[in-house]
Amino acid sequence: MLRRVVITGSSGMLGTALARRLAGNGCEVVGLDLAHRPDTAATRLVTCDIRDGAAVRRAVAGADLVVHSASALPSYAPAQIDSIVVEGTRTVLAAAASQDVPRVVHLSTGSVYGLPTQVPTPETCPRRPIDPYGRAKARAEDLVERARADGTVIPVLRPKTFLGPGRLGIFAMLFEWAAEGHHFPVLGSGRVRSQMLDVEDLVDAVLLAAEAPADVVDTEFNVGAAQFGTLREDFQTVLDAAGHGKRVIGLPMRPAVAVLELLARARLSPVYMRLIRKLRADSYMDISKIRDQLGFTPRYSNREAISRSFAWWQGQQHTSGDRSGGRTSRDPWQQGVLRLAKAVF
Repeated sequence: MLRRVVITGSSGMLGTALARRLAGNGCEVVGLDLAHRPDTAATRLVTCDIRDGAAVRRAVAGADLVVHSASALPSYAPAQIDSIVVEGTRTVLAAAASQDVPRVVHLSTGSVYGLPTQVPTPETCPRRPIDPYGRAKARAEDLVERARADGTVIPVLRPKTFLGPGRLGIFAMLFEWAAEGHHFPVLGSGRVRSQMLDVEDLVDAVLLAAEAPADVVDTEFNVGAAQFGTLREDFQTVLDAAGHGKRVIGLPMRPAVAVLELLARARLSPVYMRLIRKLRADSYMDISKIRDQLGFTPRYSNREAISRSFAWWQGQQHTSGDRSGGRTSRDPWQQGVLRLAKAVF
């Protein structure tokens, strides 16, 4: 039984949901983050940078488990992504080893596969990341492999984009446009299949990786929804829930991609380059390994996850995306010049 768990990035969406679940199970939860939100369920809060070795060592002393979920966003500058993702992971793993923490659950990403030619993508697919975020996450996994060789048990979870109550980020744009009664644009027909994941299902996966036998979990696992459709279907679910009778509108692929890439390079749009490429082709992973080895069974489909996010958003005091820096997935991202496109849709 888990008695003391340290969560890095405890104020993030996953960290918050995980702390709530663990605390509800009677576990002592130590939350590490640069800043803390009022909705945290952590038993003790430690304000520190995950690159501060001394502070992290003090925080993880006596822990049964460290869940390393602190990360950068793909929209950060490349040097900042490297510093947070790679050096932060190096520091956390070293601290855990020095304090004899028996297990670390490491949150990676499906982005380490880049744009795989094999879909659904298994864990055996080569890591070929295409952007600074994916490359940093792949290098962090290299550090995990070295730490395993020194004796620490480190399950690696590679989740798809996860949703649920608390999720904003780029989805805040969809929610805002839907609530205000606008159509919503997608690249091409929007009929590409894109797997997502509910945050509560990701919490389930973390807990399974935390408690399963060491010889079973000391490897990599894809994590995603078992039921998912197309982007058009998922986005239309939100528009239907908003009740204005609006529709998903397909944009001509080539000119739309050219405009979005230009805006991304000029930092005038939150739609970053990897996301543009991902939206053009089917993107889903094989989750049979975590199902068969850990007994993981997702409870929510894509549609249910995005509906839960939108329902939560409707009940909040909304903050316009153009007034937030969008530093985390729990903040609305700046829409930039895309806000002007509302007049067309």
